[in-house]
Amino acid sequence: MLDLSVIETIVEEQMEELNAMKEQCFCTRREENEINLSSKMAQVAIGVRRSGKSVLCYNALTKSKLQFAYVNFDDERFQNIISADLNNVLLVLNKVYGDFKYLFMDEPQDVDGWHLFVNRLLRRGLHIIITGSNAKLLSGELASHLNGRSMEIPLYPFSFKEYCEYHKVNVSSKTTLNKAARLALFDVYLKKGGFPELLVEKNVGQYIDTLVSRIINIDIVKRNKVKYKATLNSMINHILNVVPSEITYDELAKIFDIRSNHTAESYVNYAEKAYLISICKRWSTKSKVRISSRKAYPIDVALMNNRKDAFIGENLGYRLETVVYIELLRRTKPLNQNIFYLKEQNGEADFLICECNSVIEVIQVCYDITSTTTRKREIKGLILGAKKTRCKKLTLITRHNQEQIEINGYIINIVPAYDWLVDC
Repeated sequence: MLDLSVIETIVEEQMEELNAMKEQCFCTRREENEINLSSKMAQVAIGVRRSGKSVLCYNALTKSKLQFAYVNFDDERFQNIISADLNNVLLVLNKVYGDFKYLFMDEPQDVDGWHLFVNRLLRRGLHIIITGSNAKLLSGELASHLNGRSMEIPLYPFSFKEYCEYHKVNVSSKTTLNKAARLALFDVYLKKGGFPELLVEKNVGQYIDTLVSRIINIDIVKRNKVKYKATLNSMINHILNVVPSEITYDELAKIFDIRSNHTAESYVNYAEKAYLISICKRWSTKSKVRISSRKAYPIDVALMNNRKDAFIGENLGYRLETVVYIELLRRTKPLNQNIFYLKEQNGEADFLICECNSVIEVIQVCYDITSTTTRKREIKGLILGAKKTRCKKLTLITRHNQEQIEINGYIINIVPAYDWLVDC
């Protein structure tokens, strides 16, 4: 067990770090509104490492002006902590912070028995706010651990709207000057991505390499006891090299000489659960098609080409499609909507937004539609989606085009990404 004095030192130093944050100005995140501080359920911010989950929870708590205690288990001094130590942690928190009704716990998931500790605190009437970045805090397991007494708040790296706020670029003004400023910043965002620390880090490649390596080795290999580490590492980096693209487990098994398709599927699932990638299912009225056909996206465009030996380059079309997809994840999750892609023999549509079993919007993404051939192809995909789903809301997102057209009775809104991304 950890010595009580060691725990006290850790908690006091972490409190000093927390107090130092008061001098900093943090970007407001949309997800702050999803944290219900009056709820009796644990509020759990989940997402990829370094996406700003701790700051999200800190902002929500400080803006509410509530007194809270704080402990961060992602501290090397807590490396050997066991469940029997948790009561001493609570004892020290009460000594350092006094009486509190709100407890903010950073990354507790690697402490054996953490969920029993949280359940006990919830039964006592404490309000618990938790952050986590690996599969131990995923939906099924989390719901089981906390007896259904948890609410998840998914967090992704900065949206373009948040990126604009950080850079003090006006997102609501329609003047030519402000539109030009948003477009210029959007071109940067499209290449650098939204990881908050990349706003100040100069060595982007080293940062992303370290981040991906940590996620693979700690959140995936260690968590899932993966035997063939090199194969897993190669497969994940291969997927990040080809995204966004359809993936098939048969093909992955052949490429990496894996005997079982099930193993290839497990590796993909590990990457998704660790928030390195997100999987979009193919739209179909047939359940078998929805389950078997999948398209992979990186959780942020920074992962596409800033890794060692990455070859995806600066494909701006793929990047724009990824940025739109991640933004759709942000918008649809709170509304209980789903995202699919459409692929038929006679065409494709990038995204179908579904509410229950109805498609409420068809979205096509294309960086540049100046080519007549490209323009016709993208419009064809939208109309195909409209005919297949009887959806009337059709949107084509480009880098900078803006117009409304009507073709064969279908109205199509063509919008610039730098406006669509902040229009929420």
